[in-house]
Amino acid sequence: MSSILRRRFTAPFAILAISGLALTGCAVDESGGSGGSSGPGDAGQADGVVTVYGTIEETEADLLEQSWADWESENDIDIKYESSKEFEAQIGIRAQGGSAPDLAIFPQPGLLGDLASRDYIQPAPEGVQSNVEEYWSEDWAGYATTDDTLYGAPLMASVKGWIWYSPAEFASNGWEEPTTWDELLELTQTMAETKGSAPWCAGFGSEAATGWPGTDWIEDLVLRQAGPETYDQWVSHDIPFTDPAIQEAMDSVGEILLNPEYVNAGFGDVESINSTPFGDTARALGDGTCSLHHQASFFDGFIQDPENGNATVGPDADIWAFLTPSIEAGGNAVTGGGEIVGAFSNDADTVKVQEYLSSPEWANSRVKLGGVLSANSGLDPESAESPILQEAIKILQDPNTTFRFDASDLMPGAVGSAAFFTGIVDWINGKSSEEVLGQIDAAWPSE
Repeated sequence: MSSILRRRFTAPFAILAISGLALTGCAVDESGGSGGSSGPGDAGQADGVVTVYGTIEETEADLLEQSWADWESENDIDIKYESSKEFEAQIGIRAQGGSAPDLAIFPQPGLLGDLASRDYIQPAPEGVQSNVEEYWSEDWAGYATTDDTLYGAPLMASVKGWIWYSPAEFASNGWEEPTTWDELLELTQTMAETKGSAPWCAGFGSEAATGWPGTDWIEDLVLRQAGPETYDQWVSHDIPFTDPAIQEAMDSVGEILLNPEYVNAGFGDVESINSTPFGDTARALGDGTCSLHHQASFFDGFIQDPENGNATVGPDADIWAFLTPSIEAGGNAVTGGGEIVGAFSNDADTVKVQEYLSSPEWANSRVKLGGVLSANSGLDPESAESPILQEAIKILQDPNTTFRFDASDLMPGAVGSAAFFTGIVDWINGKSSEEVLGQIDAAWPSE
């Protein structure tokens, strides 16, 4: 499972990590081992071992370790990686207790920023600063910056907002990829009339995190309709969820998701969206029951899974995708996710590893192994075997692209990973956008 996706299940713990810094009086090391940091701001002693802590697990963790194996040997440094499903809760406790790892891979920029503001994170060393300046956009650098100080470097990334479809079905009906939101609505209506059934399928089911795919829809529309400035104000709560711009975005999404003539192909009515597991929609795409589906670049893996979608992905293959179009043709704003690498110690070996992880050399090494991408401009798109990942890399590397991190991952956990999710479920079940947005906004923590 993608680390970017898995964050949807762990994000509610982030709020516990922040409160843990203030309330916990002793350290708890869930692994039973010692961390690499000797304390906030302490350089520590280089010993040829660098500890790394993160949420990346299972197969992805194996690939992560494989990605730096040759470099470890060449530089005589042993990188010890530890994964935890309770990273967000534990990292703050470890930091306060003096048992933090040398490096941590943060799936939420806000959690990195919180620890940096409390002087637990080391400012990025000169080599990392140089790499970020040369290979990363200002948008990405901003997510690793707190109080005008760079504290880390981006690692991997995802591009959200893809709309998956069958090129053969489009060709046989003379349909074209829409270039504006209105064209997408017109295409949807045409497809419904031509097929005599709903063209879209949607699945928001995700156990305790049910509802998160709907937040991605809203975020796409806020950015495309209202623009990046309003998006940023929304994320920081300078404007509330009840702002007209946010309601307009939600209502626009509702033109598709709340219309029984448009959803839910292969699964039932509108309310079936909540009970449909998000990955199951790959099967409906693969067998042709569903013609349109909104999901991030990681969905490529679900579509090609022999036990799920069992279809090929590419511009001339069974399934392909275009980005959710902007309000006006030519828009270049996208949402996505990723991780930031921050350091708790600054000994020579830790600095060397952190610099390597921010380099195009590491990015190419990892992407060649499959399944992920990076926004590092030094990454060769051809390093990715997947056509959709190649397209996503080009988008991230385009200097004209306006990138915004997933809003729910930037908001406090009580909102972005809780009230926003449940609000989406209530909305699909029939509550008005006005009522839902009000209840989400009420969950925003007071100062």
